Amino acid sequence: MCRNIRVLFNFEPPTTREEIEAAAVQYVRKVSGVQKPSAADQAAFDRAVRELTAVTDKLLASLTPKGPSRTREGEREKGKERWRKREAAMRSRF
Repeated sequence: MCRNIRVLFNFEPPTTREEIEAAAVQYVRKVSGVQKPSAADQAAFDRAVRELTAVTDKLLASLTPKGPSRTREGEREKGKERWRKREAAMRSRF
């Protein structure tokens, strides 16, 4: 999975449409291999982002939470901790 795409399910406050769209943009960029589409491809790129946003919104609405809601701050801290562990592992190799 692309590291820039974040977990969007079971957040308090709920995931926003903008967050869902940003994830869709990242996904389309990753799959297409294109950061900024050409003028000829812009319509296809935009359509893919709209469709993925809609499907993701439906998916998130249909899922059943199995644990406590996540917070953005809590997820940020988990990410920092994972980074610290990766850094420590890299340092120990040398």
